[in-house]
Amino acid sequence: MVNVTLTVPEELYKKMKVHKEFRWSEVARQAIEKKIREKELLQDLRDIAKAEKEHKEGKTISHKQLLRELELDAV
Repeated sequence: MVNVTLTVPEELYKKMKVHKEFRWSEVARQAIEKKIREKELLQDLRDIAKAEKEHKEGKTISHKQLLRELELDAV
């Protein structure tokens, strides 16, 4: 695991010191993971929308056609 330095405003730091029951590095790690998952999900949704649009515009082939072209339709 690597260490990351995090800068927070002084007032926030004072409040964090009051709540020693929290492992702040864990809180930060979870927030970062959540933000990344959200970003990846958004990109996946955009990719799906783009693929659907291209399929409707006839820019792609169907799954059945792909299997035929790859000679896998009998499998």
